[in-house]
Amino acid sequence: MATSLGSNTYNRQNWEDADFPILCQTCLGENPYIRMTKEKYGKECKICARPFTVFRWCPGTRMRFKKTEVCQTCSKMKNVCQTCLLDLEFGLPIQVRDTGLSVKDEVPKSDVNKEYYTQNMEREIANSDGTRPVGQLGKAPSSSDMLLKLARTTPYYKRNRPHICSFWVKGECKRGEECPYRHEKPTDPDDPLADQNIKDRYYGINDPVADKLLKRASTMPRLDPPDDKSISTLYIGGLGDTVTDGDLKSHFYQFGEIRTITIVQRQQCAFIQFATRQSAEMAAEKSFNKLIINGRRLTVKWGRSQAARGKEGVKEGVSEMGTRLDPVPGLPGALPPPPALDEEAPANYFNLDPSSSPAVMNIALPPPPGINPPPPGFGPPMFHPMSHMGPPMPPPMSMRPPGQIHYPSQDPQRMGAHAAHGARHGE
Repeated sequence: MATSLGSNTYNRQNWEDADFPILCQTCLGENPYIRMTKEKYGKECKICARPFTVFRWCPGTRMRFKKTEVCQTCSKMKNVCQTCLLDLEFGLPIQVRDTGLSVKDEVPKSDVNKEYYTQNMEREIANSDGTRPVGQLGKAPSSSDMLLKLARTTPYYKRNRPHICSFWVKGECKRGEECPYRHEKPTDPDDPLADQNIKDRYYGINDPVADKLLKRASTMPRLDPPDDKSISTLYIGGLGDTVTDGDLKSHFYQFGEIRTITIVQRQQCAFIQFATRQSAEMAAEKSFNKLIINGRRLTVKWGRSQAARGKEGVKEGVSEMGTRLDPVPGLPGALPPPPALDEEAPANYFNLDPSSSPAVMNIALPPPPGINPPPPGFGPPMFHPMSHMGPPMPPPMSMRPPGQIHYPSQDPQRMGAHAAHGARHGE
C-alpha cells in the first residue's frame, strides 16, 4: 500500500471513500438481488496508487468473485468500469474508444505528475454535474460510426466465469464437481489475448483486445447501393416484438421523406420505402451495422426490385445468394413438353372412332365376370347409337312449354311410374 493507514496521516484527505462502485452491467451480473462486501481503504488503486474503498461480490451462480480494481477518480477520468476497465457507454477498450473518437488523452505516468493531474481532475469532476465525462473525453464528439458498429449492446456474462483449475490441467485436482474453478483445457499460451495488462488497458497502449477489435473494424463489410436507381426501399431485419413502426419512423424520418413502412410480423422484418433514392442511400449509410432500437441491433439491407426477383426465380440451380448448387443425385429429370396439338383437329377425349356419329347417348358395358346379367325388363335400358327403338330424349328446359315440369317419376318408360301417378291422384 502506498500510504499506511496507521503510521502516516499525510495526504490522507485524498483517500477515497464511496458508498457504491461504478460498474458495467456485465461485471454487476444478471442477479438483481446482489450482496456486496465493502472494505474502507482496503487496497490501493492500481493506477494512481491511492487507497480507496474496495467492493467485492459474486455476479451469479458458478461465477467467480469480483472486486473493484481502480478508484472512482480514475474511473471517472476515463469513463470506465472500476473492475474490467471497459468503456461504460460502448463496452469497448479505451484504446478502441479513443481511436474512434480521435481523442489523445495523455495521462502522466510519473508519480509527481500523476498526483498533480489527479488533483486537477478531481477538482473538475467536483465542478461538473456528473452526467458528462471530464477532460479530453468530455470535449470529444458523442459517438462515431466505428464505435456504433463495434459496440456491445447486451451484457457478456461469460466474462465472469471462474478461472481454469491449474491442478486439473496437471491431472491432480481431487475436488471433482465441487471444484469452484473450471475444468477446461487452457488456450494457446502464444495467443496474444492470453497476455493482458491492466495498466496497458487503462492507458490505451499495447492492448491485445483493442488490436483485435481494430482489425475487425478495418475488415467490416460495406453496404453498396444497387445499380438499379429505381430502388428506394430498405430491408430492416431482426425487429422482434418490441420494435414498432413508430420506432422505425422516429429513427428514419431524419434522412428524408418516408413513403411507406410495411412490417411483416411473421418474419420479424420491415420494408421502408423512401420518396427519393438520395434519402435511402443516406439512411443505409448511417444505419448499416450500427442501428440499435430498443436495445436490439437491427439488420439493414437494400430491397430488391420485382424484375430482379423474377429473373432470379428463372435461374435454375442458383441460390438466393448467387452460388451455384450441385444437382442432387437420384432425382428424376425434367418432364418432356407435351406434343403440340393441331388447333383445327377436334379434341377426342374418349378415344372414340372418328367415323362414328357423335350422337351417342349411352353405351352398354358387359357385366363383370362371375355376375349374371339381369333378366329382361329389370336392368337399365340399353341404347345403341342412332337406334330408332329407344325412347326419345325429353326436350331441354328452355324448349318446354310453360307450366310443364318433367319429373323422373312421370316417365312412362319407367317401371311403376303409372301406378305411382295413379296412387297420387287417388286412382
